[in-house]
Amino acid sequence: MTRIDEGWGRGPSARYEEIAGPFRAIFREIGQAAIERDQQRRLPFEEVRWLRDAGFGALRIPSTHGGLELTLPELFGLLIELSAADPNITNIFRSQLGFTEDLLNAPQGDWRDEWLTRLGRGEMIGSGFSELSTVKVGDHSTTILNDGNGYRLNGQKFYTTGSIYADWINLAAVDGSGSPIAALVPTRAPGVDILDDWDGFGQAMSGSGTARFKDVRLEPDHIKPDAARFPYTPAFFQLVHLASLAGIGRAAASELAQHVGARARIYPRGNGATSADDPQVLEVVGRVRGRAYSAGAIVLNVAEALQRSFEANVSGIDPEQTNLHLLADIETSQSVTVVSTLILEATTILFDALGASAAKRATALDRHWRNARTITSHNPRIYHDRVVGEYAVSGKKPAAVGYRKIITPFGTTSEVA
Repeated sequence: MTRIDEGWGRGPSARYEEIAGPFRAIFREIGQAAIERDQQRRLPFEEVRWLRDAGFGALRIPSTHGGLELTLPELFGLLIELSAADPNITNIFRSQLGFTEDLLNAPQGDWRDEWLTRLGRGEMIGSGFSELSTVKVGDHSTTILNDGNGYRLNGQKFYTTGSIYADWINLAAVDGSGSPIAALVPTRAPGVDILDDWDGFGQAMSGSGTARFKDVRLEPDHIKPDAARFPYTPAFFQLVHLASLAGIGRAAASELAQHVGARARIYPRGNGATSADDPQVLEVVGRVRGRAYSAGAIVLNVAEALQRSFEANVSGIDPEQTNLHLLADIETSQSVTVVSTLILEATTILFDALGASAAKRATALDRHWRNARTITSHNPRIYHDRVVGEYAVSGKKPAAVGYRKIITPFGTTSEVA
């Protein structure tokens, strides 16, 4: 009997088991149909609804607004567990979780309270930042222009992860003067067209395709008071990917152990009566599991750095007077290549413990590598390694990503170095 659900380490807080308990039954049900969804490319609308109904979209929202008020390490602990069930769904919630951080770091006010309440009661946010135009990542050709007592949105986005499942799209654009402007766009508004045209070989059900906007009417309260984002924005979104990778590693390790335990045939040069008795096969199982364990431990450690950045910001510390935001970025970048390599190796070498039958489509073991390879392609590892090297040698800060301003709790903004 394998003990595949144990040995992943203690949760990130004393209350974590109490927090995770209600979600684990949902994660198990999500995981049971993961292969079928992958093989049939069935979008997980129902599974997303289960999580929404359970409050998964409000994990960090204050209890006063209907949320669970989790810390960042607690959040990332749950994301690893969800990713072990299906990393597509973790990616679906990625924009929702990022918008939540925007709100938690934003100045007090009616707009903030309104959206915290919306998320607390289960409304869902998708992504509308990236474009496949000639502009570089972080710039936008999509426009939001004044139109009478409201606005008109025109443009096209790609990598609109989660939007096909969502009520709103958290969208970045430029206004008439070319300045950044951001809005929450109703997904069912006239002129909004969301396509399921993401054709990647991994993360196929994350809804990461095209969204088109033609003369979409936006009301004044759809416009975000400030297009700025929270200080640890790049680190947060990258760490969601690393949590997804850690979860993929856990799933790969668990499925490998199950296949080895059930395998009747042995290799001609094997060292045991069964694969489960063969020390060389067991070595592969151990290597895969060790890589998954290490990835999860790294993610939870980096989540502590993000928590420190968050606490510094909301306590009112001037961003220019602390290095905690910088360190959250550096600690994340230091982890990208390591975690990516661990899981890409784990999802490759697992086949060394199994026969050719493991490559059959019915096992779907290849989905782990496909998902991991797709996730690690989003933000190339080479750039993370370079910025870490620059920081280590000369103290150089990473270049800003996206908008060049960050939210402070005083209603002002500060330039990102």
